Amino acid sequence: MPTVPGKPTKPLKAKLTALNDKLRRTGSTLKKLKPTIESVDTIKQRRVARRQASGLHFALADRIDFLNAEHWDRLAAASVFLSRDYLRVLEAHGPDNVQPRYAMAYSADGQPVAVMLFQRVRITGDRLRKPGPRKLIDKPLARIDEHLLVCGNLLVWGARAYAFAPDADPQLLWHGVGEAMYRLRRADKLLGESDLAMVKDFAGGDDVAKDALRLLGYRHVDTDPDMVLTLKPAWKTWDDYLASLTSSYRSAAKRLEKDCATASIVLRLATAAEMHERHAEIQDLYYQVHHAQGLRLASLAPRYLASMADALGPERFVCRVAERDGRLLGFVTTVRDGDTAVGYYVGYDREANADAPIYLALLQSTISDAIGFGVRRLSLGRTALEPKAKMGCKPEPMACAVRHRVSAFNWITTALTRTASHDEPPERSPFKAAADAAA
Repeated sequence: MPTVPGKPTKPLKAKLTALNDKLRRTGSTLKKLKPTIESVDTIKQRRVARRQASGLHFALADRIDFLNAEHWDRLAAASVFLSRDYLRVLEAHGPDNVQPRYAMAYSADGQPVAVMLFQRVRITGDRLRKPGPRKLIDKPLARIDEHLLVCGNLLVWGARAYAFAPDADPQLLWHGVGEAMYRLRRADKLLGESDLAMVKDFAGGDDVAKDALRLLGYRHVDTDPDMVLTLKPAWKTWDDYLASLTSSYRSAAKRLEKDCATASIVLRLATAAEMHERHAEIQDLYYQVHHAQGLRLASLAPRYLASMADALGPERFVCRVAERDGRLLGFVTTVRDGDTAVGYYVGYDREANADAPIYLALLQSTISDAIGFGVRRLSLGRTALEPKAKMGCKPEPMACAVRHRVSAFNWITTALTRTASHDEPPERSPFKAAADAAA
């Protein structure tokens, strides 16, 4: 039978349908890719920025005492983690795979406009997984021995490794961060190439930092948020905080204290001298938490926390321990950083914690220590989001930026950062309506 003119046969119709479907899928894919395609002008701007000096002058050093102390202190007052008291502790008792580096940026008229802490980090395969034999991955991991250069401090979170002059152009200073990173990487080349560079951490909403670092070839990565509790002016004691909670949350907070008391566990403050005397016990408790983590780029040295207590004094550092019959079962440290208290390192006996809520009791005790410091905020970091939300903490977005030494490999970095995921904190409202209104 002859075919009707203009009407496709069934096989041809099937082919046309398949072709139309393919075109639709291709169009959909192109739409998804469209936001990621950079304009020619943007690519040119990035090429120029990466090859152009910032115009700032730099002083680079391997030790904090090699730099002009008055100039450093003028800007470093922004954070206790940039103070020379703390940085000397970091140099003497820092992780064995981390070497500190410092940079100061000066304007054309010789005024200090930025201070920066860098860390050169050696990364081996054993730091990329939990301890224990894994036959399938042990051999590949054993071959890993790389260096990472970080503008930041692996032992603390938040924007506590750099400080800028308030009247300086932040976009220029971020360019200066990238230039200092480049200079330090080149200066350390004899010690081994640092293939990866990272800026850690900055506020997730800091578009100036994102844009300036993007021009230098850095890829932006959203990380887990910092969980922050805003302390209300009416809170003068722990009981004031409890009184601001709804009945269910208040009962839960009191239950943690009661359960520890029932298990004959006492929470109390420890002095710096006691921390030195019992540093081996504290280190063991820290390792029980630390070794449970899959990624451990840096580990605390045994005397680090005790030396911090010495250097900062009780007005800026406290350690609270959980004890039963003279045996330490847990500890938590809190550091005063300006108007913020940082709930710092914690460690606990995992077996004892199964019988009594040692970790949660220590975590909530940082609120009492923060109130004692007289600060406005308590920063508890980016782990254990659920219990921190129940305490009244709210998330503050944080981000970092990464770049590979070989520009072509930044396509890999881009792919990794686009697929990076992080946990979203739960929504909790533990405070009475009247307490929230009075905040």
